[in-house]
Amino acid sequence: MTGPRRTHEGAARVHDEREIAMTIDRARTIRGAVRVAACAAVLALVGQSATAAVPEQALDTSGTPASLASLAGLRPVVARHAMVVTAQHLATDVGLKVLREGGNAVDAAVAVGYALAVVHPCCGNLGGGGFMMLHLAGGKTVFLDFREKAPLAATANMYLDAAGNVVPGLSTRSYLSVGVPGTVMGLDTALAKYGTMKLAQVIAPAIRLARDGFVLQPGDAKILDRRAAEFARRPNVAAIFLHHGKPYAAGERLVQPQLARTLESIARHGTDAFYRGPIARAIVASSRRHHGILSMQDFADYRARWDRPVSCGYRGYTFLSDPPPSSGGATICEILGILAPYPLARWGYGSVESIHYLVEAERRAFADRNSDLGDPAFVHNDVQRLLSPAHLAALRATIEPAAATPSSAIRGHLGATEGNDTTNFSIVDAQGNAVAVTYTINYLFGNGRIAGDTGFFLNNEMDDFTSKPGVANSFGLVQGVSNAIQPGKRPLSSMAPSIVLRGKKLFMVTGSPGGSTIISTVLESFLNVVDFKMNIQQSVDAPRVHQQWYPDVVFVEPGLLAAAVQARLERMGYRFKVIPSWGADEAILVDPHTGALEGANDRRRPAGLAAGY
Repeated sequence: MTGPRRTHEGAARVHDEREIAMTIDRARTIRGAVRVAACAAVLALVGQSATAAVPEQALDTSGTPASLASLAGLRPVVARHAMVVTAQHLATDVGLKVLREGGNAVDAAVAVGYALAVVHPCCGNLGGGGFMMLHLAGGKTVFLDFREKAPLAATANMYLDAAGNVVPGLSTRSYLSVGVPGTVMGLDTALAKYGTMKLAQVIAPAIRLARDGFVLQPGDAKILDRRAAEFARRPNVAAIFLHHGKPYAAGERLVQPQLARTLESIARHGTDAFYRGPIARAIVASSRRHHGILSMQDFADYRARWDRPVSCGYRGYTFLSDPPPSSGGATICEILGILAPYPLARWGYGSVESIHYLVEAERRAFADRNSDLGDPAFVHNDVQRLLSPAHLAALRATIEPAAATPSSAIRGHLGATEGNDTTNFSIVDAQGNAVAVTYTINYLFGNGRIAGDTGFFLNNEMDDFTSKPGVANSFGLVQGVSNAIQPGKRPLSSMAPSIVLRGKKLFMVTGSPGGSTIISTVLESFLNVVDFKMNIQQSVDAPRVHQQWYPDVVFVEPGLLAAAVQARLERMGYRFKVIPSWGADEAILVDPHTGALEGANDRRRPAGLAAGY
């Protein structure tokens, strides 16, 4: 991603390119030093700082800060029958139209998934993957995993040089960063099992939006501008996402004819077009030209898989979320289990006590999260132990009532850094079916590359694996092998599209982008309603707090902490870092008294929309 501008930007870029080239000249993978050395020229063209922190590149901090006072008058969108909430208003319109025409929540979700690939290309995607939580009106809740997979030629040391050090950029900016995409297979799998419409019907709105274009709102243009300088260095990207060589401005029309043709091919031939036909061939050919390892066999072998969600109780509610390879469900449930005995409602939102115990619960759960979880096809995930009353009580007993616990005092393993630029959408239909989907290409616009004339960005999800397992880090901790790279493996994720039940009835649908901050964002969207009695719009807009074990700092959004509260917490040993914003929770709540649906688009996505009928 484009780094901050500097006075001597040109000189700095040349220096960075030399550093990248020198590092990659020493690199090796199991497929030989020739492949990695060839990547040097590709990476050098990017012109990004090899030493820039990945979270700074990936984090979307463009949201407008909110004060506590500004929350008071907020009200959600209310509808009697159905609700759609997405990060882009045109995608919301698409989903709502499908519901009005008799489609169910799954039909609408597939239509929205394809539409977001057109109107929210930073994050909505064909070239990535994700998770779906589906609650059926009859009471059953299921989970669909369409996460990307490592190519068959992937190896545990593919991002290391001859000295065993991680080569900056290989896992984020080269074709070696691309996992086998799962979105198209995931959407088709859901539609085939639980949808009522044909693929051609639900994909048609996305084709029209790509072929005819759409007018950009300020929020759309702002996101496109984030990587405009990098777009300019790739002719096939610039031809689509720059306007006569310059960044798009609000009010201009973005037309994507290449993507329209790709979508038309999927409409005619289904998943075969993407996984066995011309789209797969184009991606594999581009990967080979740029020294990647994707193969046609990788695409032919890809399958989405159904599983059971992680479930836990909290104050009479049932929280249902993703099992591994997502860490989201287990980590949120672990935090809730630690917090359950504490009187958060009495303490109040943003109080010293609430912040203290929430932060300490997050610190301990994140240490567990990074230790043992991974793809269940490769790793035994002892989620039952993590959520057991004995384990939760043991963790709770280590929390000092008036002092922060140093992260160094808690054992665990550091996990891989995740990109924060994902997108989530929530849908409830008139029959009571509910869908929450979070899907991603990892960084904003993935690895910034489009294969040939396919028209969509490719992911850099391989960066979500642990690049260097089994080696002590700077904190003296050893990263576990549970999330190490293996052929055909799915990387661990924090994505957490979630369903909440009150008794046996649907109560809440929630989810967010944000890398590791997804967990705290989704958690707090629930706590704000249940413990702090906010309405759903106030809940998703409220300033947030996040602690992930390491770094040993508490991230906060502006407006959360009163000066006196922050001062007292600092005396207890906390260090704070203010981040303008993170995440974008798109949520729906069902009023338990009236049955009305209340939708809330997060203020951090001004181009988004909650709408119902």
